[in-house]
Amino acid sequence: MKIVLAIDSFKGCLSSQDAETAAAEGIKTIYPDCEIIKIPIADGGEGMLEVLVNATNGHYRTLKAHDPLMNIVSATYGISGDGQTALIEMATISGLTLVPEQQRNPMITTSFGTGELIGDALEYGCRKFIIGIGGSATNDAGLGMLQALGFRFYDKEGNLLGQGGNMMDKVAEIDTSHIHPALKEARFTVACDVHNPFHGPEGAAYVFARQKGADDKMIEELDRGMQSLAEIIRKKTGKDITRIPGAGAAGGMGGGLVAFLDARLTPGADLLLEATHFHQKITGANLIITGEGKADRQTAMGKVPYSILKAAQRQRIPVIVIAGSIEDAKELNRSGFNGVFSIASGPIALKKAMEPEFAKENIKRLVSQLCSVIISFD
Repeated sequence: MKIVLAIDSFKGCLSSQDAETAAAEGIKTIYPDCEIIKIPIADGGEGMLEVLVNATNGHYRTLKAHDPLMNIVSATYGISGDGQTALIEMATISGLTLVPEQQRNPMITTSFGTGELIGDALEYGCRKFIIGIGGSATNDAGLGMLQALGFRFYDKEGNLLGQGGNMMDKVAEIDTSHIHPALKEARFTVACDVHNPFHGPEGAAYVFARQKGADDKMIEELDRGMQSLAEIIRKKTGKDITRIPGAGAAGGMGGGLVAFLDARLTPGADLLLEATHFHQKITGANLIITGEGKADRQTAMGKVPYSILKAAQRQRIPVIVIAGSIEDAKELNRSGFNGVFSIASGPIALKKAMEPEFAKENIKRLVSQLCSVIISFD
């Protein structure tokens, strides 16, 4: 028996590694000699950095950088084991959780710190970058990041612009004469799990800015700024980022990376599967157990478990989903999962369900029961 565990984090409760360790203990109670392959996994947001560092036998690098409000804080990113690739999680330095709720305002928050991490990695010698852009506090289209890398943005009077989303509609000229010289050799791959356009009703401002502290007026101003900036980008670079799915990700960071750094946007789950050599590791498996904190119809629309399902189907390996809570079970089954199971044994208060040790025991118990059913058919 060979069982693969590829479980996403139960956000706010268990890391991917913790969930898989608990599942492995459940398997061993029934199949003590089972070959268990644990593949920690994540999407383009929380947990991506840890997974990539571990998958590449890399290490962490810490430096001082600017948070979304331009306060100096400690920030960490990863370097792959071969020293060639920088592994950056935008949320660690430009994330929403770094800004107190009463201070959240995408008109002034900046992605400058993300650019500082990129710049440090360039100095270290990295020329390949994998960047996860989930969980940002910003809606500045990545202009802050670019400023940290030497880009300069001016208004129509020739004044140098500052930071924040409120600068987008003022950009008239872009000076690239002072950008980091190593950027011309760098290649960027971006984990992007949304398809929102740069601007418009489904764009960055209207869909994501409110959770970052914007009110109705700010949202309208931000969207106008993104429309204006998209036109400036088209004139200066020849790229029409309004046609690129995902350009609105992370407050337009996706579009900024494509426009100025020739980045490639790719689904976070697919990127992680590639980095962890998932397709090779699952060969010959009898079963794959995946999961996440909440499984619903979004799970079957490109999230981590669905990417795992697609990879498994190519090798005709059955896939079971475990989750803290489940909605739309029929849709999940119709999408191809062989089983969808909640780790909760009955009604339980959310606070109790989110206790890490309690969740671990529930995972161990559920997986043990599933294996008991499987062994009865051996």
